[in-house]
Amino acid sequence: MENELTKRILTSIIVISVSFFCIIVGSTIFNIFIFLVFFISLFEWFNLCKKKTYLIIGVCFFSISIISAYNLRNDNVLFFLFAILISAFTDMGGFITGKIFKGPKLTKISPNKTYSGSVGSFIFSILSGLIFIKYFDKTFMINLKININELIAIILLLSAVSQIGDLTVSYFKRISNIKNTGNLIPGHGGILDRIDGMIFAFPFYYIIYIFN
Repeated sequence: MENELTKRILTSIIVISVSFFCIIVGSTIFNIFIFLVFFISLFEWFNLCKKKTYLIIGVCFFSISIISAYNLRNDNVLFFLFAILISAFTDMGGFITGKIFKGPKLTKISPNKTYSGSVGSFIFSILSGLIFIKYFDKTFMINLKININELIAIILLLSAVSQIGDLTVSYFKRISNIKNTGNLIPGHGGILDRIDGMIFAFPFYYIIYIFN
């Protein structure tokens, strides 16, 4: 576990650093970055789906998600970073607590997912969200016109949707009999393996954003 976790953490640091640089700089660099992520993910989805009927549905959902992400970044970069943060720590929390506490399996769709991992995902997402608000954007709740209880509810919703996205892609990997969508990121797999939760979370978060 230690070697796997170390590789995963080191790779995450590199990927997060590059991603945050592109997101913060914005403009052409961000446009190139987000469309590269989009097309690589689509390529991995094509390989995953082959000629199955859910191919087109996936492409449509990918398109909606990437448009939501693009618009959210251009409207408010901190809100965009917040959505990424919640999804990332949902994934990290599930991996760490699931490996440490193990316990009953959450579903047959993904044998590695446990109830302890799911609880850890929620805990990590709440902690990361509250730390983000306290140290990086104290006007976050004011801009969204929400209180602390509503903020936690939004975090839990985003975390839940991220976990559903993870399980959904895991389901397709399982029926296609593959472990990862690719091998581009050491210790993680493909791009789609890393952003499966975000793909689902971005449309939901953008809806919350535009209606506040």
